[in-house]
Amino acid sequence: MHFSVLLSLYKKEQPSYLLQCLNSIFYQTILPNEIVLVLDGPLNDELDYIVEDIQKKIPYLKTIPISTNQGLGKALNEGLKHCSYDLVARMDTDDIAKPDRFEKQLAIFRKHPEVDVVGAWIDEFEGDTSNVLSVRKVPEWHGKIIQFAKRRCPVNHPVVMFRKSAVLKVGGYKHFPLFEDYYLWIRMLINGARFYNIQESLLFFRFTPDMFRRRGGLKYAVTEMRLQYLFYQTGFINIFTMMKNISIRLVVRLLPNGLRSSLYKRTIRNNGLL
Repeated sequence: MHFSVLLSLYKKEQPSYLLQCLNSIFYQTILPNEIVLVLDGPLNDELDYIVEDIQKKIPYLKTIPISTNQGLGKALNEGLKHCSYDLVARMDTDDIAKPDRFEKQLAIFRKHPEVDVVGAWIDEFEGDTSNVLSVRKVPEWHGKIIQFAKRRCPVNHPVVMFRKSAVLKVGGYKHFPLFEDYYLWIRMLINGARFYNIQESLLFFRFTPDMFRRRGGLKYAVTEMRLQYLFYQTGFINIFTMMKNISIRLVVRLLPNGLRSSLYKRTIRNNGLL
């Protein structure tokens, strides 16, 4: 089965993280037919050098430059236009795929041709992959995924593989900063797309202090409330679920960064609240 890998890179990415990410793709048990790397706005000299150097060595790496930074949703939509195959594996440029990630996801698509989205668990680590803080688990089967999606994002975006045709059928990614994926999955579920999550970790997801800064504050909380209201408007959740989701999230988002980070690591993630 032929497939593409889709990534988006911007100037604030750490060069060493990018190298780790790309190397984890190059050493997969099944290699992709192409890697589509969207350059979301001008990079810096070090990132430019890495991309140019790897392009010389890896002929199936396609770079798609965008003149100004557009944000993840718009960058991924542009990248999808350049993906040659219907199966597309997503990945972030600071994460590390486990060697058999693609092999195991392709096996699900072969066994279940009706499936449109195949996700998996991820190991959340800090500093080094030997320091795994938690495992972000998501349910396996479609029915459970729908119920889970009413309170939390049901798919781990950095490790997902999907059918491009199913994503385009609902209009692709929408510009909804930090929630592009969650909004996409809900629209796909409403549209009848079929989901499956492999019940093991297939990727190392990097924890950074910046992640907690970006996921807090009033602006972030308001954006999250808007998303919940959209889910309510579509009929995906009822008003009681919407109010419960907003109440939990509002408290967490307005906490100081250090306290939110500690709470996330020790309580929220392990109890499935966010």
